[in-house]
Parts: sequence; C-alpha cells; structure tokens
Amino acid sequence: MNAQEVIELEQSHVLGVYGRAPFVLARGEGSTLYDTEGRAYLDCVAGIAVNALGYNDAGVAQSMGEALASGMVHVSNLYHTAPHARLAALLCETSFADKVHFCNSGAEANEGAFKFARRYGRAHGDDDKVEILAFTNAFHGRTMGALAATPRPKYQDPFKPLMPGVRFAAFNNVESARAQMDAAVCAIIVEPIQGEGGIHAATPDFLAGLRALADEYDALLIYDEVQCGVGRTGTLWAHQGYCTGADDCLFAPDILTAAKPLAAGLPIGAILMRQRVADTIQKGDHGSTFAGGPLVTSVAHHVVSRVAQPAFLAEVQAKGKLLHDLLEEINSPHIVELRGKGLLVGVELDVEAADVVARGYDEGLILVNAGPTVLRLAPPLVITEAEIHEVVARLTRILHAL
Repeated sequence: MNAQEVIELEQSHVLGVYGRAPFVLARGEGSTLYDTEGRAYLDCVAGIAVNALGYNDAGVAQSMGEALASGMVHVSNLYHTAPHARLAALLCETSFADKVHFCNSGAEANEGAFKFARRYGRAHGDDDKVEILAFTNAFHGRTMGALAATPRPKYQDPFKPLMPGVRFAAFNNVESARAQMDAAVCAIIVEPIQGEGGIHAATPDFLAGLRALADEYDALLIYDEVQCGVGRTGTLWAHQGYCTGADDCLFAPDILTAAKPLAAGLPIGAILMRQRVADTIQKGDHGSTFAGGPLVTSVAHHVVSRVAQPAFLAEVQAKGKLLHDLLEEINSPHIVELRGKGLLVGVELDVEAADVVARGYDEGLILVNAGPTVLRLAPPLVITEAEIHEVVARLTRILHAL
C-alpha cells in the first residue's frame, strides 16, 4: 500500500482519537525516522519520551532476540522468571526503592500507586485516610483514577463523574499544599518536571516541603516520573538531580511511577516503593495479566543498565546544555521562555505550537507540543551533537519564517 492507502484504511477502521501527521512512517535509524516516500525526519519526540535509545539500537535488538529464543514471550505472574527478577533488582539498586511492582503503562502505574497509597492509609490511619493531593497543571494519565488527578477540564469534563477523593493545590507552592493537608490525606503525587503541562520543573524548596508535609501527616510522597525519568533529565531518576549525594536524600519519595522509556517502546510500567509501603500490600490486592513478561523485562533491563551508566548520563547533561544554549541563540521574538532540564525542553512561544509542528514536517523535523503554546523537545537520548545543531538550525528557519 502507498501512504494514501494506509491513511485511508486507518481512517476507515481506527478510532479517531489522535491527530496524526500527514505521512506514514516506515523505518528508523538512530535519531532519524523515514516515511514511505523515503523522506528523512530528525526526531525530537522519541515517541513522546519513549525511545530513549532511538531506533534500531543493536543492544535492544540483541536483548529482544535472546528473550525470543527462550520461546517465552509471556508467562503468567503465577510463575518465577529470571528477567522479571533481574529487572526488579536493578531498579531497586539504582533508586531509593526496596520493592517493585510491574504493570503495562504510565497511567496504570499511577492507578496502582493510588491503590497502594489507600491501602497504606487504611493501615496507618482509618477508613477515612484515602484522600490524594495533586497539583495544578498536572498530567497523570487518561484512565479514570489517573484522570481524576489531572485537573484539566478538556480531559475531565466529558467523562465525569471521576474517582472521588482527590484534592488540588498550586504547583510549586508549599503553602497551598499545606492548606490542603489533614489526617485524611494518604498520598501526595507530583511530577518533578511536568511534561504535558508545559515542561515546568518543581523547585527544590517545593519538593522538600512536600517531603516534610508527607512525613508530618504520615502520608506517602509519590513522584510521577513516567515522562521525566530514566535518564531524560541527565540523572537516572529526575528527582536525583535535586540530591547532593546519596540517592536516599531529602527529596526521595515513598513511591515512584515509571513507564515510557523503560523498555524501548515495549509496553511496561513500574511502581517503585519503600518497604513500609510494600508491607501493607497483601497477595491478591493487585495484579496484571501481561505485566513483567520475560520479553519486555529483558529489554527493559538492557535499557536501564545502559542509561544508568555515569558516562551515558553525563552525555545527556552535556547535550541538554548544548540544546538549551543553541535555543537561546536563536534570538526569535516568538520565543517567550525556555524551560526544562537535560533533554526535556519546553519552548514557550507567542504563537500556536501546532503551527510550528506542522511547519516542522516540511523541514524534516518531528516536533510535538506540550500545551497550546509550548513546543516540547524530547529527542532520543542518543541524539548526537551534530544532530542537535541541525535541529536548532531547522527550528530557527521555521521561527524566522513566521
């Protein structure tokens, strides 16, 4: 089929919940995607912060091939497998966590975190300790529980009533959070860097204040690192960038949710937690048919092992600084502000970001927005310095033509 035939077939049979680009992607290599016409695009989206190692990575292919050779793509969680155990151990070794629960997506990870928090609340309070505190401009997912903690009318209003028991405070405002706290709150959930909300980073004082509030009210602090975790900001976990030394620092959470880049595009989510949380969860409290299968956990182990290397993370930091510095040099009147950390950058514009995204296709550049006027740059972590220079050169041409 040619591109138009593919598009027409999809429009006839696939539910239209996405606004897709006007071409058909056929293959990828490194940080470049190619459509069915052979046109190349430098990718600044990476599957929305998923393809950390880019496309056609040799290590991913090898780990996938070795896993397939076992003949076990899936077995039930009623049985032990080595890849599942090895990945859980690696995630604990590289974080604050003592235990991990696997699932299939970021939204599912947040749903599970809410369940575990309410289980903890009842074990450490009473049946009323079930409230969850979230923040303005947050995005935690589109399933019903995660959606309830995503305070945006555009996403919420068509699907009300939502899960009850969620309160909201102003992001980066500790006093606003304190005003919402009482003995009924079992958990506080926050993104160290808000992704869909426009690439807004939490301040150190804000995270420290939330940690103190959680301790004061015997509530759990949950970090949603679905988008900003696994090397994206230049540390393996985004909150580690706020620490001055050990992982178990002033800013460490009780629960962390991860997903997007964990397995190079294969569906996986993970809920990392402290032992005191795990101690309240009983057999049968939660589960998943597909989560933690041998194939996906084998690939995820390769991804985390590689990204966690100090030299790899140092490169992400250096490339993030280069990207930020080059964006500052564009000197376009349409750029209002630059935000972000590492290779997660938000460019606040005075024009619609969708217009820049559309013009990007003509420049061979794949971009995505994070709100109406914010351009989000989240390229593969393996993007080269030369490619970063080319990305900014193409973006410069787009902005100067507006």
